[in-house]
Amino acid sequence: MSLRIGNINGFTYPKSFLKAVELNLIDFDLWYLMDEAQVLQRMKGLQKRYLKRQLIPFARRDDNDDLSCFEMGKGERVFIIHDFASEGYEQREEYGDFWRWLEAAVEEMIEYNKVELEGE
Repeated sequence: MSLRIGNINGFTYPKSFLKAVELNLIDFDLWYLMDEAQVLQRMKGLQKRYLKRQLIPFARRDDNDDLSCFEMGKGERVFIIHDFASEGYEQREEYGDFWRWLEAAVEEMIEYNKVELEGE
């Protein structure tokens, strides 16, 4: 995975995120970790749309415009941002840290695949 690990605009990724990348935990069916080019492209758009926030996206959801982001100055919290929503209405969820987000992403993957596989 081509991701600038360590520093983007002064932001340092949490150790939990770096461990997941090291373990190649990058694709959870609905959610997937973005590569460096995707991160930088989405970050530019987020900066234009949400002027009051400094969001660092790291994952994208396949079936909608949701992004999982860290935010400068907010520690290891993860924010689910519905990209392209009106400013002030963009945040859908918040997780205390990356591990909680990862747990939720895996749970969503399991539930999604249960429904998909049962339908076959």
